[in-house]
Amino acid sequence: MTDTGAVNPGGAEDEWASVAEANFTGSIRVRTTAQGLPLAVKVEAAELHRDPAQLAGELLRLCQKAANRAGLALRKQLEEAGLDAAGLARTGLPTEADVARQEIVAEQDYDTEPQSWLRTV
Repeated sequence: MTDTGAVNPGGAEDEWASVAEANFTGSIRVRTTAQGLPLAVKVEAAELHRDPAQLAGELLRLCQKAANRAGLALRKQLEEAGLDAAGLARTGLPTEADVARQEIVAEQDYDTEPQSWLRTV
């Protein structure tokens, strides 16, 4: 249940200007710049009872995931604009395989399972 998508924060034409990500339960959501700097963070009250280090780790993981996906979106945009493979490689932007690999590693490094399947309504 990941909310991912580009937004147009200030009327800019850059679709990849910011990206939203959420944890599996949707109880923690972040919106970041393409570089992964948080623009907005929403945390449900139940998550505030977690260990602060775990919560900070989850926020960091979500910011990194958003940055990777924003980089991938920019890469696709440049590819559609006609940038050749050599030019794309020089940008340093992640490929789909890079993003998939990083997400698998992040999921293995962090406990991404919810501590409870029950959610406050």
